[in-house]
Amino acid sequence: MPTATLHLAESDFIQLTTFRRNGEAVPTPVWVVRDGDALAVFTPAGTGKLKRIAHTPRVTVAECSRRGRVADDVVPVEAHATTTADPAVVTRVTRLLADKYGLQFRMFMLVERVLARGERRREVVHIVPAGLPAEADPR
Repeated sequence: MPTATLHLAESDFIQLTTFRRNGEAVPTPVWVVRDGDALAVFTPAGTGKLKRIAHTPRVTVAECSRRGRVADDVVPVEAHATTTADPAVVTRVTRLLADKYGLQFRMFMLVERVLARGERRREVVHIVPAGLPAEADPR
């Protein structure tokens, strides 16, 4: 995996841009960790980003602020995304996120659990640079 992409795992947030059927870009700031040779993020099951990735695995990623602002000098990286709901993968990535983000992650998950009135099913999105062979996917 190119260093420019993997180094994004060190960022606090990345902007994950997925694409609608009409080609319109939909950027979302997300927490990110390295999972093997891929970047990993997670999201509640059924979200729009998962539906868009199911339609087209093409995404772009770029370092961003908590609110999703990408600095003017940052060039988004073309990438390929896959999703999984495999409980072992979701548990592993959840643990990686908790280790990286600590208390803020645990607080966010607690607030989300209260608002959702219980646990929400999650899926993991793995991101590799565009053109990387499918066997590079850590699943």
